[in-house]
Amino acid sequence: MQLVETFIKGLNGLNPQQLQLLIVSSVGVGLLTCYMLFKKKVPKTIPVGDGWWGRGQKPLSEDKKIYPFTVQTSEDEIQDLKRRIDQTRHTEPLEDGRFHYGFNSVYMKKVVSYWKNEFDWNKQVHVLNKYPHFKTNIEGLDVHFIRVSPQPREGQKVLPLVMVHGWPGSFFEFYKVLPMLTERQDEVVFDVICPSIPGYGYSEAPHKRGFKSMDAARVFHKLMERLGFSEFYVQGGDWGSLIVTNMSQMKPECIKGVHLNLLCEINQGPGLVISLMVGRYLPFLVGFTREDVRRLYPYVEKNVYEILQETGYMHIQATKPDTAGCGVNDSPMGLAAYILEKFSTCTNKEYRDLEDGGLEKKYTLDDLLTNVMIYWTTGSIVSSMRFYKENLSSNLMNRIDYRTGIYVPMGFAAFPQELMHCPKPWARWRFKDIRSYSYMPSGGHFAAFEEPKLLADDFVQFVKKVESKKK
Repeated sequence: MQLVETFIKGLNGLNPQQLQLLIVSSVGVGLLTCYMLFKKKVPKTIPVGDGWWGRGQKPLSEDKKIYPFTVQTSEDEIQDLKRRIDQTRHTEPLEDGRFHYGFNSVYMKKVVSYWKNEFDWNKQVHVLNKYPHFKTNIEGLDVHFIRVSPQPREGQKVLPLVMVHGWPGSFFEFYKVLPMLTERQDEVVFDVICPSIPGYGYSEAPHKRGFKSMDAARVFHKLMERLGFSEFYVQGGDWGSLIVTNMSQMKPECIKGVHLNLLCEINQGPGLVISLMVGRYLPFLVGFTREDVRRLYPYVEKNVYEILQETGYMHIQATKPDTAGCGVNDSPMGLAAYILEKFSTCTNKEYRDLEDGGLEKKYTLDDLLTNVMIYWTTGSIVSSMRFYKENLSSNLMNRIDYRTGIYVPMGFAAFPQELMHCPKPWARWRFKDIRSYSYMPSGGHFAAFEEPKLLADDFVQFVKKVESKKK
């Protein structure tokens, strides 16, 4: 009784704002507790399945050999590009439009001029061929990948690693981070395999409908089996993060650890709403840190607006990719504008305020145009866009991979300029064994391309934690 009287006196001493906060927090914690108690148990794996994405019917036998591949070009290819650039029709931008309406056409004139007169595609092809390229046919598709194997010192442990890109990137995003992983001087070094998602760059596009992230995950598992690996690490951002997560769900016994620099497949149920309500006022109750609060509030509403503002391309590609693809597949300038605008706003949203989109703050035009040329010379922009329709044509929350927990060791690098911040408590809803969660000091969506050393260092410290615990 005395305890109750003391509690009532304490309530009487609160001002209206404090009382409201206490009520909201209490209700929120209660709802969260009920949700955690009664939520459905998540499955631990997803079916491996099988598929055939080549032309026609699946043959009785498949060619499982691995063939060397060399990126090539020709004078005809280069002259055709320059002819198309000469026929570009530029649109006058709005006064003070900067990058708020998309790619600024004044800056685009500089880009296409550089592309035609200074960019050396022959030289960049030589750069691409710096690392060994291969192709092998899996489920009817010629799958492209690069493999960079180390020359380990005595006592060094060699660990296999699969790194998967996203859109509108390519395997080339990893060229700066590769030497930081394959030429290490400490106790671990990595044998790195970077495949191209089917339909991207030098990987053949699926010829049938329905090729999703889980199909890419299965194809990459088959690739690693073909290379002789039964255990390996995986790393990814953008679509790569979903694909390597699916690989972890599909065959967890093969994945030593999964490291991500994008985490958007979080639980979107009442737990999210409750944690947002409570976390703003009493972050410790939902496990938020000061840095989580700084990144989430008071910008939650702004973040929703930012997501709407920056994901129009996603809606187009998830519904009618072939229609939009007609233009960008036919026009070098259209393709460059469509791709490079993402390397502006997804690197730093504040770059919209700059006339040049800030593109040359973090990247060189040679690097950016090399990535564009991988799409241009392979004619793969439309097939890469289709990956959105295949994955987003139905509700992701109804997919089995969304409802399946991930039990392999997980590491997450939270870059501050990513479109949406994911606090560690949200990550825990799906990832059951988080070994490393890092607040990165700088960087955005294209982490390997923009901040290769930060990404490499974070990945290595994650691996060392996993290997140490195994010992």
